[in-house]
Amino acid sequence: MEELIQRLVANGLTPEQAAKAVETIKDFAKEKFPPFAGAIDKVFDTYSPKDDFLD
Repeated sequence: MEELIQRLVANGLTPEQAAKAVETIKDFAKEKFPPFAGAIDKVFDTYSPKDDFLD
């Protein structure tokens, strides 16, 4: 998802706005395709930036 966030930032969004947009897209996809909600979460979790435990 970091690549998508970077593209959104390159198109004028702040990093915070880009992250929120990606989260909105994820939620939208889960609402429209409920049978695939688990798979959607897995894809977004797999490709999302990992939180550093030191933060």
